[in-house]
Amino acid sequence: MNHNTPITPRPLPLSSPTGRPQRLASADQLRAQGVPAAEVAAHCRPGGWQQLLPGVFLLQPGPPTSEDRLKAALLYARRNGTLPPQGPDAMITGLAALTLHRFSSAPPLTALDRVDVLVPRTRRLRSTGWVRVVRAAESPEPVELTGVPVAPVARAVADAVSALDDAETVRRLLTEAVRGGHCEPGAVVRELSRARLLSRPHVVDAVDSLLAEGRALSEQRLYEMVREFALPDPLWNVDLRLPGGPHLGGVDAYWPDQAVAVELDTRAPRQDDDELWTEYTRKREHLERLGITVVHLTPRKLREAMDQQATVVRTALMAAPERQPAAYVVVLPR
Repeated sequence: MNHNTPITPRPLPLSSPTGRPQRLASADQLRAQGVPAAEVAAHCRPGGWQQLLPGVFLLQPGPPTSEDRLKAALLYARRNGTLPPQGPDAMITGLAALTLHRFSSAPPLTALDRVDVLVPRTRRLRSTGWVRVVRAAESPEPVELTGVPVAPVARAVADAVSALDDAETVRRLLTEAVRGGHCEPGAVVRELSRARLLSRPHVVDAVDSLLAEGRALSEQRLYEMVREFALPDPLWNVDLRLPGGPHLGGVDAYWPDQAVAVELDTRAPRQDDDELWTEYTRKREHLERLGITVVHLTPRKLREAMDQQATVVRTALMAAPERQPAAYVVVLPR
């Protein structure tokens, strides 16, 4: 035997949850199983094991699979170098996470030259090779997909956008997040704001399209709620004014006989959010002082509990005769 002859790895007491031989191991795992560094180096000769990342080894020859790359990235990022995780120590994020969330606008794992891993901000860990380390002040609760901890869609989108300069790609990712029902626009914009990405012009343009998309979907669900739960037909998208007086504000649906208005809260956190919220609250309080009941609905409530929201609106309509008559208002198309 010469020094170029591959060494057959000795059997190790490492196995996957399915009982099959473990494909990956960290240096800590190997050390714990009594495999010294010199023997690891011997196994890593041509035709043997492969070091994919610092301290992470593929225990067989041949190219790593996409799954190997994901799990190797997590092994590198884990505090104790083991799988599965103990709490949200590290998770896949960015484009790789969106691919696992089945985004059609994200490339397949085999086409990615980088895997993003989200870790707590306090971790002392550097990006290396094809692994980009992304830090979080507060780690979100991961979602398990194909046996891998993955960041929620909103966070994964923000981490993907942070590394993208192409406006069209950013727009497609944001649009699919909402149109595909993965999350609400507000959740995406919150994460973009936390990542300080709203100062980038191409991101701002994509967010404006996202908010328009989110409002259109919410209005569609509101129409669907009225139709499916046989509520009386309201006046849609109208402005309310006092006769000869000031503009009271626009509402998404209004039942004039019952003086009940529905307003969709499709606001998203932006730099002027406090001012918008103050304006919204002022309008609502003014309408209620005039005897108009304002039902506040969010896109999430409409998506996740439409039947409950229909009950809320129906209850407000049925309670109208028991209330003091509302002030007369002029209703105009918005």
